[in-house]
Amino acid sequence: MFSEAPILVVEDNLYLSLDLSAAIEDMDGRVVGPASSVCEALSLLDQHHVAGAIVDCRLADRDSTLLAKQLAERGVPFVIHSATPVPATIAIAHPDVPVLMKPLRPQAVLTCLLDEMRKTKDRTNPN
Repeated sequence: MFSEAPILVVEDNLYLSLDLSAAIEDMDGRVVGPASSVCEALSLLDQHHVAGAIVDCRLADRDSTLLAKQLAERGVPFVIHSATPVPATIAIAHPDVPVLMKPLRPQAVLTCLLDEMRKTKDRTNPN
């Protein structure tokens, strides 16, 4: 389903990041990361092309406001997968980004991300 698309996983829970990574690979995607901090995620984003991202909004080093901004500026579709409420800075700046509350099966998260990737593709390539 992902057709070898590189997907950035930003999750500080080791077990969740492994589950998401395995599900991405099962759906024919390539995992970038996983990253457990905003700093690590930004570094990966600078080093790799990514087609989509799954982002936990609260990470080990801070909330993911800066990462969400970078993803949006680069036109990378993403979903927020979180156990805590989304910070107001993210909710206001990115009101259309899906927020998926944990716990949720990895396939449900990836289905939502695929929908976001399709929407982005349709907006940038209307033909």
